[in-house]
Amino acid sequence: MRVVIIGGSGHVGTYLVPRLVEAGHDVVNITRGKSKPYLPNAAWGAVQSVHMDRTPAEQDGTFGAQIAALKPDVVIDMVCFTLASAQQIVAALAGQVQHFLHCGTIWVHGYPVQQPTTEDIPRKPFPKYQLTVTDIDPYLLDDYGGQKAAIEAYLLDQARRRAFPVTVLHPGHIVGPGHHPVNPQGNGNPNVFQQLARGEELLLPNIGMETVHHVHGDDVAQAFMRALQCWSLSVGEAFHVVSPAALTLRGYADSVAGWFGKEANLSFLSWEAFCQQVPERDWSMTWDHIAHSPNASIAKAQRLLGYQPRYTSLQAVQESVQWLIEQGVITV
Repeated sequence: MRVVIIGGSGHVGTYLVPRLVEAGHDVVNITRGKSKPYLPNAAWGAVQSVHMDRTPAEQDGTFGAQIAALKPDVVIDMVCFTLASAQQIVAALAGQVQHFLHCGTIWVHGYPVQQPTTEDIPRKPFPKYQLTVTDIDPYLLDDYGGQKAAIEAYLLDQARRRAFPVTVLHPGHIVGPGHHPVNPQGNGNPNVFQQLARGEELLLPNIGMETVHHVHGDDVAQAFMRALQCWSLSVGEAFHVVSPAALTLRGYADSVAGWFGKEANLSFLSWEAFCQQVPERDWSMTWDHIAHSPNASIAKAQRLLGYQPRYTSLQAVQESVQWLIEQGVITV
């Protein structure tokens, strides 16, 4: 089939595009030309690259039409972040494609009601809101999960009302070589791994029992391929795409320290005390992660798509950390 992938040069596309080529598909990658695949692969030589900037093209109303003009059988949209974007491309592709695959996020769920969370749980994403912490300026969280939930609801409604052939896949925290993983403190600061590698003290909020849920980029690519291959079972459905199990912050920290022959030197602080000792750019991201504390079930993807992740959360993170060491970002 002729597969157009929007944003195929990113982390998931690094693995997905070669899989598509090797499966015999004619692949077109829509790119702004500002990024390259994280890992080399000869399969990219068979890929047609089309330079297109989504934002201005959507503003002048031509983006969907430009995608449709490429005559795709399948469109994989990795970089749709607003409901308006989804509506524009569906309007252009309705009746024109065999399959449309959208990359969502497990953050369509707000705080967990039950764990692991299944796809049939009603969506209650966090809206934009002000987080006020003692002696800390309010921090405005964005509406990423809310927009993704609105997109999912719209796309699945289009599938059921108008037979639009959509599948929605919700990854967790994507990791692998080339990517900075969410760390055991719940943020993106690579120095946390360095602290654990050296046996230095690491501050954790509360008692460190909140969760994060990673997934290797290649396992996300596997899920997209499975959905494409299992058309009759995947159309009109949404699937979580994560590792087999989430990690508690405390257990995650213990495991990382063990990679370097150390015991984790952990100190647990109240949330207010944690924010006073950790930079705002870090504690704000920590809050977003621990407020969600994701722990998503993959039973549906396993049952319907045959999804079988190759990597546990720790194995996926370990590849990222090794890459960070090789790049000199982490020194041990």
